[in-house]
Amino acid sequence: MMLIERSTRVSAPIEAVWDLVQRAEDLPGWLAGVRQAEVLSGEGIGRRQRVHAAGRALDAEVIAYQEPTLIAWRERVEGSGARAEARTEVYVELAPEEDGTSVRLIMVRWPAGPVSGALLRWGMRRVGADLEGSLARLTGMATVG
Repeated sequence: MMLIERSTRVSAPIEAVWDLVQRAEDLPGWLAGVRQAEVLSGEGIGRRQRVHAAGRALDAEVIAYQEPTLIAWRERVEGSGARAEARTEVYVELAPEEDGTSVRLIMVRWPAGPVSGALLRWGMRRVGADLEGSLARLTGMATVG
């Protein structure tokens, strides 16, 4: 398992930040690597969405939803071999502050096997930088609009 976490403070009310992070359609605007995202069905916990990233479409399910402080989803990728599934969970945690919002972005990945695990460990620095970039874009979107 690989866990990477980054946080920042956004100079916008929690409702404005929540509005951006909970809408699948807004993911491409702030989350690194996401080219397109859409809701397939449902709302809140259990909502199904499709995220287009890394040259493929990933089906995801919302596994935590507490308005306006937490949304999380799980993506699964089918593979081959003895461990035929890789899993990624993304958590976005928000907390109100006196004049803004604290945002914590957490990514947890379980590789499909030892080779993909080694590649994930090798790429951890890049993933961390991607999360930092995601938070910077989210900050820009929330404070502008």
